Amino acid sequence: MTSPYARRVSALGEALASAKIDVAVLTNPDAISYFAGYWNYLGMEFGRPTILIVRPGTPPAVITPQMESEMCAAMSWIGDIRPWTDGGQEWRRPLGDFLEGRGLARIGVEERFIPNVVSGEIRRLVPQGLMEDIGPIIAVQRRIKSEQEIAIMREAGQVAVAMMDGARQAIGPDVPEYEIALAAMAAGTRKAASLLQDPADRFVSPLIHDLQILQSGRDTCMVHRRASTRRLQPGDPVYLCFCGMVRFRNYKLGFDRQFFVGHATDEQLRVQEAAVTAQRAALAMIRPGVTCEAVNQAAEEAYAQAGFAPGYRTGRAVGLSLLEAPELKKGESACIEAGMTFAVDGGITLTGTGGGRVGDSIAVTEDGFEWLTPYPRDLSIV
Repeated sequence: MTSPYARRVSALGEALASAKIDVAVLTNPDAISYFAGYWNYLGMEFGRPTILIVRPGTPPAVITPQMESEMCAAMSWIGDIRPWTDGGQEWRRPLGDFLEGRGLARIGVEERFIPNVVSGEIRRLVPQGLMEDIGPIIAVQRRIKSEQEIAIMREAGQVAVAMMDGARQAIGPDVPEYEIALAAMAAGTRKAASLLQDPADRFVSPLIHDLQILQSGRDTCMVHRRASTRRLQPGDPVYLCFCGMVRFRNYKLGFDRQFFVGHATDEQLRVQEAAVTAQRAALAMIRPGVTCEAVNQAAEEAYAQAGFAPGYRTGRAVGLSLLEAPELKKGESACIEAGMTFAVDGGITLTGTGGGRVGDSIAVTEDGFEWLTPYPRDLSIV
């Protein structure tokens, strides 16, 4: 049976042929994971790119560091793996084998993600060639998730919910913020580990990592401050965002909640309820055929009715990347389709005092959506 990765590469090859692209040179780790089923842990920050070569009607190839080549062979369905070592020509030699002297006219790259050093080498190898941005082609292919992908994202949702439960249980007076983050990471790691039982899962780490987005007290107006040594006080709001941390089998979700320590003022509750109402208004619009900007508009109308202004977009597509297309914001005319997956937010920022926030991930169905992060959205006083 053909692997889903092979079918994806075949579909990309057809799209390239239709666009009259001779070869695609892909360096975005998320795209390589999507098409090759392989991700490594070294990249341009270490001067070690991995490159996927896709040509219409021809088997694909992966150029990867020698130290990663055995793992690549074990993880990926692709048979043509070209290892390289540090020093000398490095990755340039195998890249030249695919590009140099082949009479190529149009080379497809993801313009947003290709490192300058790689694009410069392509120009040197094919001085008369024309580099075309195929990012939009790949974005369109990736935006509708398969049943297999959505199943993985449901499991990612289980990890996210476990993280939020772990964090909530740690919240209390005099607890430092970092202890809440540690509790979330431990709970998420244990849940992820429970879902990874196949021997082949040795390539998937259950460890939850990255810097926790968490603020408390008046600092909840600082939307992306990280967890610190600050200790919670009675009456504090505590905001947790797991958007950069929920990663399961390389798939990412958006997930946010705000809690209150012991009690909350009427004004805090009003602001938080307005954020939840805006998210609810956006979610009520989610269904195939509705434009992304219409979903955003529904949220903005809810903010206005409550006397607030929106602080940021209503949401974004999620999947193998933290940010995928399309986004739920002004000017985004793309229509929602079944199989898309989004993070949908409600958010209000009040400068110097705090705000209200909630966020969930969902999968679009034929007549609405399903929750990927099924967690209470009511006001929560811990």
